[in-house]
This record gives sequence, structure tokens and C-alpha cells, in this order.
Amino acid sequence: MARDTINDILVFIAIARERSFTRAAAKLGMTQSSLSHIMRGLEERLGVRLLTRTTRSVSPTEAGERLLRNVGPRLEEIEEEIAAISDLGDKPSGLVRITAIDHVIDNILWPRLAELVLQYPDIQLEISSDYRMIDIAAERFDIGVRWGDQVEKDMIAARITPDVKMMIVGSPAYFARRPKPSSLQDLLKHNCIQLRLATSGGLYAWELQHEGRNVEARIQGQLVFNGVYPMLNAALSGCGLTFLSDDLVAHHVREGRLISVMEDWCPHFPGLHAYYPSRRHSSRALGLVIDALRHKG
Repeated sequence: MARDTINDILVFIAIARERSFTRAAAKLGMTQSSLSHIMRGLEERLGVRLLTRTTRSVSPTEAGERLLRNVGPRLEEIEEEIAAISDLGDKPSGLVRITAIDHVIDNILWPRLAELVLQYPDIQLEISSDYRMIDIAAERFDIGVRWGDQVEKDMIAARITPDVKMMIVGSPAYFARRPKPSSLQDLLKHNCIQLRLATSGGLYAWELQHEGRNVEARIQGQLVFNGVYPMLNAALSGCGLTFLSDDLVAHHVREGRLISVMEDWCPHFPGLHAYYPSRRHSSRALGLVIDALRHKG
């Protein structure tokens, strides 16, 4: 098979997995028109349509699904073997793609990875902020970062933080208008800042714990966000109560900008873990990134 055809198949795989010319173009660093030209040429050479295009979506045809299912993994194996051979050189190199939520990237990942980037200039990092529970293998991420109880059992996981204490907090200005809650019944009367879950689209029920019993608090409030930073800012502005991890809010509590309530209702969540699929060849770059992130306590 001509080398150009292999390159074109890699373009097809990117489009088919992203289900979008726009996202595939951004991922590959190419223009959408270039991708369209490549796909037309590939389909003409193979004599079969590989993608079904509508104004809103792109999806593989039956032939495209077969190519994606049977050829895609083999090309990935070739890429992994080439990466393994490259690892035999003096300098670790290669791209490591990571997905995590924004405040974890800012407060945990980047402080540990900044030195690695400076020490190993041939290692490339792509770090994506995403609240969805995604299939990292299907979306071609090397590492995902989530709470320990959210990690799939078939993944290899490395702890990167100790267990994390959750906190219910509000500002002094908010509590100047409202009494502090001390029970679930009290809490349900408060203006609580809610989180829209990216994966399911539902609203997050606060996972509380009291006297050894797990309690889901389906709180109500004026504000709904899809990320923790807006929730924190709303609480600091006096707009309601929020339920966030202590690594995000504890310093605000210490400095008096927020007040912690119902501490005996707030559980510890399993620590954050970096997880990745088991592979025959894990690159030195991946190993160095995992080691930099690993909790040393």
C-alpha cells in the first residue's frame, strides 16, 4: 500500500473518532478543506464511501466502521512499536495526552509537571480540561485523572493525592442574611449553588455522610454551573452555599472569605488517581509523567 494511503487512513481515523471534520482538523493541525480533499481522494482510490456526512454530523459507513475497527488498532500498534524503539535513544521523547478537570490541572498537575517540561525538552504534553467521564482509550488520551472510586477496574492507577475532605462553605455576607445550617433539613432550605454533570446532564446531588450513613442531598438554588471555579466565585460573592474539596476552598476559609458549616456531614473522597490503559509498551515519557504526578507522601 502506498505511504500516502496510510497517511490518509490516519486522517480518516481521526475524523471517524472525532465524528467531526472541525475537531479532527484542530487535532491534526490541518484545515477542514485539506481533510475534505484527502477523504475524497481516499474514497476514490478505495472505490467505496467511508463517511456519511450531514450538516450536523459525520459518521462512518459500514466500510468505514470496518476500516476503523480492523485497521485502526494495527496502525496504533505500529505507532507504539516505533515509540518503543525511539525510547531506546538517550533522550525520552514523545507526546503524552492527559485529561482532568480544570482546578486539578491548575493546582496539582501543572505544579508537578512544569519542572519535567523544562528538564526533558523532547517530551510534549497535551493537557485537556474536561468534566466528562470519558473513555480515555477511545479518545486516545494516555492518562486520565479522576477520584479513586471513578477509575475503571481494567486501568492501571497511581495515587496522586491523599484522600480529599469535602466542605460546605458560604461567605460571611451570605451568613449575615441566613442562619448557618446544622442539619439536612436546614440545608435544603438554603440557596445552594448547583453543578450540572457533563456526562449525564443531570444535577449533582451532594454526597454527604452523617453518623456512618451516606446521604444524597438534592439541594436547590438560583445558580447552576458546569465547573467548580464559577461555583467558588459565586460563593465568594455571597450568592449561596457550595460543596467543594478542601484543596479548593480551605485557604479561603483560613483567611475569612468563606465559612465552613456542617463539617460532621462532609465526607472524605478517595484521593485523585492518574490512570492509564495497560499496554505492552509504555513509553519512557509516560513513565516519567506518571512518576512526576505520583503522590510521594
